[in-house]
Amino acid sequence: MARLVGVTAAPLTYVSHVLGAVAAVLVLVWCIHFRGGLAFEAVNKNLIFNLHPVFMLIGFIVIGGEAIISYKSLPGSKDVRKLIHLILHAIAIVLGIVGIWAAFKFHNDSGIANLYSLHSWIGLGTISLYAIQWIFGFVTFFYPGAANSLRRDALPWHVLFGLFVYVLAVGTAQLGFLEKLTFLQNGGLAKYGSEAFLVNFTALVVIFLGASVVISAVAPTKNEETHGYHPIA
Repeated sequence: MARLVGVTAAPLTYVSHVLGAVAAVLVLVWCIHFRGGLAFEAVNKNLIFNLHPVFMLIGFIVIGGEAIISYKSLPGSKDVRKLIHLILHAIAIVLGIVGIWAAFKFHNDSGIANLYSLHSWIGLGTISLYAIQWIFGFVTFFYPGAANSLRRDALPWHVLFGLFVYVLAVGTAQLGFLEKLTFLQNGGLAKYGSEAFLVNFTALVVIFLGASVVISAVAPTKNEETHGYHPIA
């Protein structure tokens, strides 16, 4: 990874924590206050769909981001940070699966076709790549663990691919915000109303969150070699 001159990871990890919390609050305000709430079963099927943006954003974007920067933001030994990194990504995958289930259930219960949009195509691809990345990391770096030479060679590519998948998740979220807001506005939602403003502002926060996570991941720290981050030759 190329080093960023004059940029260190620590302050950016704090920015990521704050933006992650803000993004989580905003999506909950949107889906609960403006969209009526959350439900796994309901006569109003829109309440089921509301689970989708909440679980996807909090799972992949917020918790996934925390997993990426855990090596840079958490104290403790490398093994402890590795375990936390693994667990947070696993939680993100589980929440992502629930979020995708909610979207399919909403479509099926409402008689709406599935997988017709670019958002849905890229979304399924993203969660599939996310799962592959997690399995590869678990087998190679955790259990049973590959040979030291293989782990050393695979680590930079594991980091690079993980950042690619995270950026893909952020981009997919932007498509989702745009798609949902377009549907709502076509249904009569005021284009300059408070809900439209909230959705657009949430999307901007997600972009800044994604940028802070990626820069945090590639920025150097004083004990960068201990964390296992090495530049790609």
